[in-house]
Amino acid sequence: MAAAGPLPRRRGRVVVVGAGMGGLAAAADLARLGAEVTVVDRAAGPGGKLRQLVVDPAAPGIDAGPTVFTMRWVFEGLFADAGAQLHDELALVPAVTLARHAWRQGGQLDLFADVQRSADAIGTLAGAADARGYLAFCDRAADVYRTLRDSFMAAQQPSMAGLVARLGVRGLPALWRTAPMATLWQALGQHFTDPRLRQLFGRYATYVGSSPWLAPATLMLIAHVEQDGVWLVRGGMRQVALALQRLGERQGASYRYGQGVRQIRVEGGRAAGVVLDDGTVLPADAVVFNGDSHALASGLLGEGARPAAPTTARAQRSLSALTWCVRAPTAGLVPAHHNVFFAEDYAAEFDAIFKRRAVTAAPTVYVCAQDRGEHADAPVAPGQPERLLVLINAPADGDQPGRFDASVADGHRRDAMALMAACGFQVDLAAPGTQATTPEGFHALFPATGGALYGRANHGPLASFDRPGAASRLPGLYLAGGSAHPGAGIPMAAMSGRLAAARWLADQGRR
Repeated sequence: MAAAGPLPRRRGRVVVVGAGMGGLAAAADLARLGAEVTVVDRAAGPGGKLRQLVVDPAAPGIDAGPTVFTMRWVFEGLFADAGAQLHDELALVPAVTLARHAWRQGGQLDLFADVQRSADAIGTLAGAADARGYLAFCDRAADVYRTLRDSFMAAQQPSMAGLVARLGVRGLPALWRTAPMATLWQALGQHFTDPRLRQLFGRYATYVGSSPWLAPATLMLIAHVEQDGVWLVRGGMRQVALALQRLGERQGASYRYGQGVRQIRVEGGRAAGVVLDDGTVLPADAVVFNGDSHALASGLLGEGARPAAPTTARAQRSLSALTWCVRAPTAGLVPAHHNVFFAEDYAAEFDAIFKRRAVTAAPTVYVCAQDRGEHADAPVAPGQPERLLVLINAPADGDQPGRFDASVADGHRRDAMALMAACGFQVDLAAPGTQATTPEGFHALFPATGGALYGRANHGPLASFDRPGAASRLPGLYLAGGSAHPGAGIPMAAMSGRLAAARWLADQGRR
């Protein structure tokens, strides 16, 4: 990460393409480090995937993208380096209940911030052996996290050789304990006998858009990340993006919205600025691209930038989604802020998505009940409408014409409602004002992705090393966002932006 404290002003103009988490974090650091920074985004405001939709003018908007805030230390470090305090900009409330889970075949389970309380709940659901297995799983997840946090997640360029070098000989036993050749599903089988618990914790693979049968066991570390703290954001998740923009503005960065970039200019073998959709040229000494790296490789931003990043084949794409933002009454199970509803055959869901490019008739359903939780101003009265984001996983085929037309999407909506109802939770996803987003919609929002929300799927033991690092193959062009190292998720994308800024600073010194 970039060093804290005052630094001499340096000449140099940097254009940041994309105001998602990575771009916003990069802009704040770059401006603090002395660059003249301009952030450009075709959207109307900051956030990228951290977007909000209004379905009822009488109510606040609904978070329609990422809904979980973790790894608070990433943002505290970003603000502290700029002489600010995160708590002055964001109202964060620690979640007591991490998530509520229910299964169609029977059973409900809450996970809590308190590990022992979660173990007790698991014991009630599945028995004492699985409760002990959960505690052992938590210890193992913490060990994986400690091993990889600084050696891999915060490292500039991901590679196995670099990881081994950073850990050193004494760190090799810890690296072996991360089970680098095992899948997440295999690792979970060492801790849980109840298939419902393997489903629950296997879902961590979907946090990076992947299948638990193909993703590496190292994703166990997500369990520790959540136990280390999940926070609810007063005013909604978009407040995180607004806070980062304010931080950047105080460092001197400027922001231009409603203006897309059609080309990255290349002169003398280096990135030399951008051309906006209206033909305006913004010269620069460097460019940070905060978008899916395949957009570069596909030529979407000009032939000169095509060699900057590797391509992502359709089969390598991460998960997409179908989502519904709705404000409607609910009945039956009382939701927490985060809720997950499962069917019986979890493997069939991922076989369908990654092998048949389809959605099963009984998909896992995630519901973010945004008026519930410790940050809520008032309890939701029975029968009162509440704001919900409902999501099911889908293949990233949003660039295949007609693949998710209205009739197909409507069928998936009915399937999601039926699965939730079978788990004891009723909500009408056809209520007035409901806004659906399909993979085609996500592809339109995030071009060249097919609707993939996490870049390349994290499949295989070396998949984590396949993401490009902060420095692209084109000098002067840096990469940030979920498709770059260290990967998807709000804190990881913010880390990618900080890594890009740090690499720019290092390159300034070398030049």
